[in-house]
Amino acid sequence: MSEPPISHDVQETAQGRTRRALPNLIAAMYRPPIDEIEFVLRHLVPFETLTKLDEFSHVDLETVHGILDESGRFFAEVVAPLNRVGDQEGSKLTEPGVVTTPTGFKEAYAKYVEAGWPGVHLPAEWGGGGFPYTVGMALQEMITSACMAFSVCPLLTQSAIEAVLQHGSDEQRGTYLENLITGRWTGTMNLTEPEAGSDVGALRTKASKQADGTYRITGTKIFITWGEHDMADNVVHLVLARTPSAPPGTKGISMFLVPKYLVRSDGSLGPRNDVRVVSLEHKLGIHASPTCVLAFGDEGEGAVGFLIGDEEAGMAYMFTMMNAARVSIGVQGLSLSELAYQQAVDHAAQRHQGRLPGASANEQVLLNLHPDVQRMLTTMRANIDVMRGLLYTNAYYLDLAHHAADESERRSAEQHASLLTPISKAFCTDLGVEMTSLGIQVFGGMGFVEETGIAQTYRDIRIAPIYEGTNGIQAIDLVGRKLPMDGGEVIRHLMAEVEETVNEMSAKTSLATAAGSLASGLAAWRSATDFLLEADPLDKLAGATPYLRMAGLVLGGWFAAKTALLAELPARDDNWWEQKLKTSVFYLEQILPPAAALLPAVTAGADRLVAP
Repeated sequence: MSEPPISHDVQETAQGRTRRALPNLIAAMYRPPIDEIEFVLRHLVPFETLTKLDEFSHVDLETVHGILDESGRFFAEVVAPLNRVGDQEGSKLTEPGVVTTPTGFKEAYAKYVEAGWPGVHLPAEWGGGGFPYTVGMALQEMITSACMAFSVCPLLTQSAIEAVLQHGSDEQRGTYLENLITGRWTGTMNLTEPEAGSDVGALRTKASKQADGTYRITGTKIFITWGEHDMADNVVHLVLARTPSAPPGTKGISMFLVPKYLVRSDGSLGPRNDVRVVSLEHKLGIHASPTCVLAFGDEGEGAVGFLIGDEEAGMAYMFTMMNAARVSIGVQGLSLSELAYQQAVDHAAQRHQGRLPGASANEQVLLNLHPDVQRMLTTMRANIDVMRGLLYTNAYYLDLAHHAADESERRSAEQHASLLTPISKAFCTDLGVEMTSLGIQVFGGMGFVEETGIAQTYRDIRIAPIYEGTNGIQAIDLVGRKLPMDGGEVIRHLMAEVEETVNEMSAKTSLATAAGSLASGLAAWRSATDFLLEADPLDKLAGATPYLRMAGLVLGGWFAAKTALLAELPARDDNWWEQKLKTSVFYLEQILPPAAALLPAVTAGADRLVAP
């Protein structure tokens, strides 16, 4: 929904001073980009391959279209209106141990659960819809654009679901999964402590085994997203802790399920467990998402916890949660870039400012007619397109890794998903910050003022490069663990796929310049990969972050190239495809070239860095 033309009337403030009226873009609601999502599913991701798997035999693109259309409408009409009020009111600790969410959140969450949206891509046997994760990602993209603070609650719940689904006992799955999958209960990850941030092995939370097989959990956890709230009947905490005899470091960590309310044998809720929120963090953004300090065992012998899997295997289980969350955090970069783009496009289509060459002195034009504004908007659009291609491809490989019939195909897909995950998380969240900042630039001075709404988008996304392992950690994971898979053959296979696309483009005269840019980026990526596979540990660490950026840029070029090849087909003669072609070529010729220039930063080595 677009806004009426901007008024430039002068308004009187409460202090008697005057100010220029600002556009009320806050009321311009999010518009789900269904066409863009379906383009990726139909053309960039081999989605039809998933529909041929036994697990998804009930799925077809027509059904998926219906889900996207209906869920998109729900997120635009029910969730998006929460975004501004959530930022202004925030979640509050209204009394000891009680968190109250902003106006409308509790009611919207109840409608979200009633509509069945939380579990669309989760197993049908536990109350889910049984659709591919690739479809679930599309829903996640839209709900995050609508209101990131709201979306983080189901995001963390999905991570808890993965841990219980893969590592929990039959009794734990029977007790908790259906309630989590349907959204009636929510889940959290409890990793961080005051002295144990990225260094999880330094945690001090204790777990003491009891005669009945349960454990008593004591300690403090910080930065627990949605650790307490009023939207669901129960909150299920997945907590990392150390048993008394456990060795130090990460090897001694176990994982425990600690519900806010204990669950009786008949499934009903029992007494309150000894876990309490003691404070909420005051944050830069996502104010409606309560970030909690939780105390376990402050009121007695400890909170009752149930061991997940085996003792001292908690780190492996943690990565089940973390890897699920990392792709989802990458989606936040895409989602808020999309929201910022829509905000910037709306503003540029309404705001008259400046003149074009040759115009008369009093002939102001719309912002979107200025070439520099067009450049900024095209940059946003092009990066959004390649982010969507990367993230949905990552989701596709995760679907194959879980459901492909052939074991070798599952293993190959799992390796490709593992390789793409740190790139998806870090590259897309870095771009999320950059693109929302660029959106503010389109607004000019108005973008720096809260009333226009885009400042919130920028503030909200800033946490994403920090979430679930900072982006530096993602880069280290990429070069330290993912590049060496199968002696480097996994990444070389991916590069070979990119090279096939380069060759296909090179055969088309109209795309020769774009193909040359992708070829240059790919050559630099290969050289950087060869260097890092042989480099000593410190040099790998020094080159990790520029290497990840290079990989993201080249993979983005790959998706842009595939889009350009599709859009250039003779049958594509409408404006939508013309815009796709122009945007893709813009990425290849103007955004991708810096990838090759990153090679010296990757290969310089640690001795080029200056200690503080």
